Amino acid sequence: MRDKLQVGEERFFRFGMYLTMYADSLDAMTDLNRKIEGIFGQSLVYTKAATMQMEQGFNSTSPIANDQLQISRNMDTGALSTSFPFTSAELSRNEGILYGLNRHNNGLVLFDRFSLENANMVVFAKSGAGKSFSIKLEALRSLMMGIEIIVIDPENEYKTLCEAVGGTYLRLSLASQTRINPFDLPRVFDQDEADNALQANIITLHGLLRLMIGGATVSNSTGATSMTNLTPSEDADLDLAIINTYARAGITRDPLTHNATPPTMNDLYNTLASMTGNGPDLAMRLRKFTTGTFSGIFSEQSNVEIDNPFLVFNIRDLEDELRPIGMYIVLNYIWNKVKSDRRKRILIVDEAWQLMKYDDSAAFMFSLAKRARKYFLGLTTISQDVEDFLSNKMGRAVVANSSLQLLLKQAPSAVDIIGETFKLTNEEKARLTEFPVGEGLFFAGLNHVIIRVLASETEASLISTNPADKANATPAPDEAVAPSEQGA
Repeated sequence: MRDKLQVGEERFFRFGMYLTMYADSLDAMTDLNRKIEGIFGQSLVYTKAATMQMEQGFNSTSPIANDQLQISRNMDTGALSTSFPFTSAELSRNEGILYGLNRHNNGLVLFDRFSLENANMVVFAKSGAGKSFSIKLEALRSLMMGIEIIVIDPENEYKTLCEAVGGTYLRLSLASQTRINPFDLPRVFDQDEADNALQANIITLHGLLRLMIGGATVSNSTGATSMTNLTPSEDADLDLAIINTYARAGITRDPLTHNATPPTMNDLYNTLASMTGNGPDLAMRLRKFTTGTFSGIFSEQSNVEIDNPFLVFNIRDLEDELRPIGMYIVLNYIWNKVKSDRRKRILIVDEAWQLMKYDDSAAFMFSLAKRARKYFLGLTTISQDVEDFLSNKMGRAVVANSSLQLLLKQAPSAVDIIGETFKLTNEEKARLTEFPVGEGLFFAGLNHVIIRVLASETEASLISTNPADKANATPAPDEAVAPSEQGA
C-alpha cells in the first residue's frame, strides 16, 4: 500500500458512511432497520444507530456537505470504491421522449432513439411482463414528437390506441377487403436504387414463394413429418417465371417501366402453368393462394396506402399457415414505402419469433434491421419466445444490430441464453426472474440501467390490455403503472 501511495496509484481518504431510513410507522422502521443490518452484515460491515444524535445524523445525510457526526475510517482508493455499488449510467438528454424512471438514481430515462448509431430496438419478456404496454407507451409519445408509427399487430392489442389517435387500422384476413400485392415496386428516387428496384423485389419474392410453395410437409415411413425445400431446378424455373410475369406486364429493369400496373399472384400462376418442366407442378402448389382456399388477400392489386402517421396491420385473424406469409408480405410492403419516402418512422413487429422460425423471413428481418438506419427507420422487434429467437443466428444478428434492448421479467429457462447474449452479470441474471411487472434492464448503446415504465392515467387507459383495467378504467399494477406514480 505504501508503494502504491508513493507512485500515486492509490490515494488515501477519511471516509464516513451514514444512512437515513424512512418508514410510515415504528414497526416498519424496526423491520427496515433489521433488514439493513442484515444486508451489511452479510458483507461483514458493522452498523450502529446514531442514538441521541438523530438530528446530527439527518443533517449529515442531507445534501449540504456538512458532516456533523464525524465518524470515519481510513481507506485507500480500492477499498473506497467498494462503497459505490449503485453508480449507473445517466440516460437523460435534452431531447427525446420519457421511457421511464432510472431505478438506480431515480433519474429520468429521457432521450431520442434516433440519436444513437441506429434506432433499432429489441424487447424480450415473458407473457404479462408489460412488454406491449411499454412499447405502446413509447409509440404514443413518439407520435407526439412527429415520428410516424407502423405496427404489425398479431393479437389485436393496438386497436384502441390506433382509434384514439386517429390512425388507420387494417385487418388482414380471408374475410377482409384489405389487399396487398407482393409484386408492387417501390417508387424510389435514388437512381442507383431505381435501377435495382425490380431485381431487389424479385429476390424478395423468391423468399416469399419459398414460404408459400416450398414449405410442403412430407411423411416418411416412420410417420415423422419434415419440411421440403425447392430443388435447384424448381428455383431456376420459378425465377424465370417471375421475370416473365413482370415482362408480360410491361415491366423490365428500365426504371421508366416501373410505373406500369404490376402483375399479381394470379399472373404468376398463369405463367407457371404455361411453362414446361417444373412449371405446372409449381403452379399446382401455388393454386390455393390464387383460386383456392387462400385466394384473394395476396393475389389482387393493393388497395391500401401508408398515408397516416399511425398505421396498424392486424394479422390476428389470419390462419396459422398464412400468418408468417402475411407478416413477410406486410413487412416487404412497408419496406418499399419506407424506401420511397424517407422520414422518421418506427416499425413495431410484435411476436417476431414467428418470423424467426423460417430462414427466408429471418433473413429478411436481419436485412431490415441492418439497412433501416439509412432510411430513418427504427425497427422494434418484440418476442416472448426468447429461446426460439436467440437460437437462430439471424435472430442474434438482429439483436447485434439494435442499439436499444429492453429485458423485462423472464422465465427461468430463458435466463441463461439471455445472460450469454447480453453479457449479464450473475446479479443481473438473478434479477431477470424477479422483476415486478413494468421493470427491467434497459440498454442504450454501451450503457444500461434498471428502468421502471411510468404512464399517466390517460395514457394507461389507452394502452392497457388488462381486462381489470378496462373494467375499472384505471391502470392495474400488473400493467407496469404504479398508482402512486401515475402523475410522474
